[in-house]
Amino acid sequence: MGTNNTQLYSPKGLYFDSSTNSLVIVNSGAHNVVRWVIGASNWTPLAGNFNASASNVNATAGSGPASLNGPFDATLDPMGNLYVADRYNHRIQFFQAGQMNGTTIAGVTGVAGSSSANLNQPLSVALDSQLNIYVADSLNNRIQKFTRY
Repeated sequence: MGTNNTQLYSPKGLYFDSSTNSLVIVNSGAHNVVRWVIGASNWTPLAGNFNASASNVNATAGSGPASLNGPFDATLDPMGNLYVADRYNHRIQFFQAGQMNGTTIAGVTGVAGSSSANLNQPLSVALDSQLNIYVADSLNNRIQKFTRY
């Protein structure tokens, strides 16, 4: 366990990106998502908290557009955009390919709830062929569908 770019800190989610031959790793304890190319000796940042040098992780939770709080799962769409189940922020955060600032596309940041607009500790996110979003909304005991963003 560690917080530099050769270590992971409580990884939770894992997605294989065949287009880049890499693993997208939800590095939950460090509150970020990283890309580790198969065969490489270190990862590169995709989303969440990183310091300016990007060789160490700023393992501080946050709720801003570039921050995550206990992320649990992530997936990519065919354009390389990233969708993150941001567990303790009760949201799905969308990051356009190559961007470090995200947009909340499901849930309300920092607000747990059971209405159709709220999530309560989302643990998984998946996309179908039409880019509809499916969320395992753990503490609401449901799978919630959101139409294409």
